[in-house]
Amino acid sequence: MFSVILAVVMLFGAAGAPEPTSKPQAWSPDNIPWQKFDTDGSKYAVLEGDRDVPGTFSYAVFLPAGVYEHHWHTGDARVFIVKGALRVGFSENFDKSVMKSYPAGSFVFVPANAKHTMGADEDTLFFGTGIGPWATHEHPHHH
Repeated sequence: MFSVILAVVMLFGAAGAPEPTSKPQAWSPDNIPWQKFDTDGSKYAVLEGDRDVPGTFSYAVFLPAGVYEHHWHTGDARVFIVKGALRVGFSENFDKSVMKSYPAGSFVFVPANAKHTMGADEDTLFFGTGIGPWATHEHPHHH
């Protein structure tokens, strides 16, 4: 019986089942490998994938209380708020009056090239996914 099972395993193994190219991974607010630190206290990390090549990538952003900026991305962004509350407003220019608050547990879809003001009144952490190649274009910071 053992040899039959071994033969079946070898047969399927030889069929060329694609090997997964990446390993399962998980991140929590406590183990994010921050890579970029801004002078305003915000932090950024790419968690998996590569934003500069075709394909999906995931990232984390920490915004300290009081940080606001206006920008847009070359691709769709799908954002999950983990801690705090992310404030987002869609407008051509920096405009806090159009902002809405999305507390932890919220999901926000930001379409490609949609100009938006983003910020936080409290320390806020969110995870996002995008599809590379990806770039963010910022207007000058406003605080």
